[in-house]
Amino acid sequence: MTRYALRVASVAAALGLWQLLTGLDVDLWLRFSQFPTVADVARAFADRLAGDDYWTDLTDSLTRIVTGFLLAAVLGVATGVLVARSRLAEDLLGPVLEVVRPIPAIALVPVAILLFPSNEQGIVFITFTAAFFPVTVSTRHAVRALSPGWEEAVRTMGGGRWRVLGSVVLPGALPGIFSGLSVGIGVSWICVISAEMISGQYGVGYRTWQDYTVVDYPGVFVGMVTIGVLGWATSTAVELLGRRLTRWLPRTSYVPAGRTRPVSARPAGPTPAVPAVPIGHDPEEARDEHLV
Repeated sequence: MTRYALRVASVAAALGLWQLLTGLDVDLWLRFSQFPTVADVARAFADRLAGDDYWTDLTDSLTRIVTGFLLAAVLGVATGVLVARSRLAEDLLGPVLEVVRPIPAIALVPVAILLFPSNEQGIVFITFTAAFFPVTVSTRHAVRALSPGWEEAVRTMGGGRWRVLGSVVLPGALPGIFSGLSVGIGVSWICVISAEMISGQYGVGYRTWQDYTVVDYPGVFVGMVTIGVLGWATSTAVELLGRRLTRWLPRTSYVPAGRTRPVSARPAGPTPAVPAVPIGHDPEEARDEHLV
């Protein structure tokens, strides 16, 4: 409860400082007199919530981000595993991916306009491209970092290629895959908002840019707050799903200095015997074989 109280207090302090600087029209190098106050933004937010356009924009942006991100997640993981596991795929796809990867996704807006028959499909393409490369690169590195002993153990027990993929490669690479997904969802929001500003019709980014062109600064901040909340919600959802699917991973938790972690009480009864490790047998190898 103390941690949650500190988080709420930090947000409240930031809003209070914002209200103070803008309410007093402070101009000390930074021109806070040009900013709307928190009260102005809150009133604009209430007006937007009462209208239909806000919810239409919200639905359009979420549809675009979910469609592009899901496509990037599926194709990015598949491409990353393929490039990491196949030398032929690495030779054929690797150079193309490395040449295209440094190009910012937002720079592909002209390509999307020329390539796709509608702006909607072009924006989804930009969103997909933004998330595809972080997912692909993270998956590739995660697969290559797996211990070869696990695969050899599965093959020794008669497992084939698909058995290795389902029992070793994908479960072992899940932490790295979700790291790429977390980065990808954040980059996707940046690019989808930028694409909506340039060529969109409806959407949070389109509405925010329209408010700027008509000098409606409270409306601009409403869009910014909406983008921040949506980005936080989707990133949290990806993180929670990753924790759910990697329950078997050991978790670390913060323990304040000077405190000791409480030791759970052992059940009554005889203490189970600890199996002896044979001489010359590595306990780390025994743990890995047990995991396999």
